Amino acid sequence: MSPLMPDSPNLIQLIQGSIHGDARAQERLFHCYAGKMMAVCKRYARCQEEAEDFLQEGFIRVFTYLESFESSGSFDAWIRKVFVNTALKQITKKQHYFEDITEDHIARSDDEADAVSKLSEAEILALLDMLPLGYKTVFNLFVIEGYNHKEIGEMLDIEESTSRSQLVKARKLLQEKIVELYKVAI
Repeated sequence: MSPLMPDSPNLIQLIQGSIHGDARAQERLFHCYAGKMMAVCKRYARCQEEAEDFLQEGFIRVFTYLESFESSGSFDAWIRKVFVNTALKQITKKQHYFEDITEDHIARSDDEADAVSKLSEAEILALLDMLPLGYKTVFNLFVIEGYNHKEIGEMLDIEESTSRSQLVKARKLLQEKIVELYKVAI
């Protein structure tokens, strides 16, 4: 199914049809956004099944709250925010995020940082999946979604300083994993 252009008449029609319960419009909207939103879900999930759960729950929320979308804004941004919030809600509901790793577990390395440029997207995503869920969540929110530590703290009900520390630890752990991968690949 071809993606819709943001704010195109077809997108507006699909949104209006979905709001009015048109199953075909809802199905088309789902198919247009399922791939993009699955990518978002995978960044927050610990496994494929959890990502699929996030996707399903996200679309339930989209169709439930679609009337609250203000067509003056970007639908892509709105739906992405719904999915990020859905994933965060599911993570916090399970109360298993923010596992602690001490500084002793994080190796320090002076190896070249250009190892990152040698990694594929799949390898980078695999490395992110190795992070404890709390680190992964903060890393995604800060680096990929662009939230600041105050916003992250409010979203996850943690202190700003906890968000900062989780990000620092995530970066250090990722650096260690990249160096390990780079050394093996040589």
